[in-house]
Amino acid sequence: MKIAVDAMGGDFAPKAIVEGVAMAAADLPVDAKIVLIGREMAIREILQQHDLDSLKVEIVHAEDVIEMGEHPTKALSQKPNSSIGVGFKLLKDKAVDIFCSAGNTGAMHVGALFSIRAIEGILRPAIAGFVPQVDGSYAIMIDIGANADCKPDVLGQFGEIGSLFAQHTFQIDRPRVALMNIGEEEQKGSLIAQATHQILKDNKRIKFIGNIEGKDLFTNKADVIVTDGFTGNILFKLGESLYEVTKSRGVEDEFIARTNYEGVGGSPIVGVNGNVMIAHGMSTPLAIKNMISWAVKQVEANAYVHIAQALA
Repeated sequence: MKIAVDAMGGDFAPKAIVEGVAMAAADLPVDAKIVLIGREMAIREILQQHDLDSLKVEIVHAEDVIEMGEHPTKALSQKPNSSIGVGFKLLKDKAVDIFCSAGNTGAMHVGALFSIRAIEGILRPAIAGFVPQVDGSYAIMIDIGANADCKPDVLGQFGEIGSLFAQHTFQIDRPRVALMNIGEEEQKGSLIAQATHQILKDNKRIKFIGNIEGKDLFTNKADVIVTDGFTGNILFKLGESLYEVTKSRGVEDEFIARTNYEGVGGSPIVGVNGNVMIAHGMSTPLAIKNMISWAVKQVEANAYVHIAQALA
């Protein structure tokens, strides 16, 4: 197993990224290796400060960096030797099993679409967020930012690919799929929400349980929460803010601690022909360490293969 990590992506790169990799290396499966992509000299300088098994970490040099504020499509075309560009080339060539980055989110999304491409039949790939639940599990919220405006057929497909993703990532036989709405009744919500509800209800391949409200986000009512990327991103970041707010007020709680973004560290792009994980730009070494742990699970689950088979 080869886990590619963009060493140059993120507000605190490359230091935070390489240190996170050093933390993760000891817990890797026996057959796993991390491939760090970026400026080799800078990476080696940080690696030398850690006692690492050289068999666990490999470096692939990439001279250029796509900055956070750059236009994704222009940056990818103008900087083919960037760490993101090289990472996607390795993924496309199947030289690595997953590519992870805390860099420019738009470039990661566009890079996935232009290199490994969307699975045939997918209307729009989405970013899935892991939402902690009060019973200790996680729900998948899809989408959390890739698609701000969605038509009902796109949202309906999110329900299906989210169900397949949850099934193979969490080993749930029939994941419960719910639509985020402003009320539980079938006729509630916008025209788009009402039309989406009917599409999800008619889809016999999923276990649709109806609408849920914002108050149900953490209460284990659903395994898959369907929403557009605009609403999903707001809800997801609101959830993440709970940790910082309570911490600043001196409150400690086991559940609230799991809303800390560092706990999972990354969000997968669902609906493309490969494993891609996006991390927060402000990722700390701990966040990168935990992202790599989830990356291992993504490779083992191979959910994208099951999604492609289901849509074939």
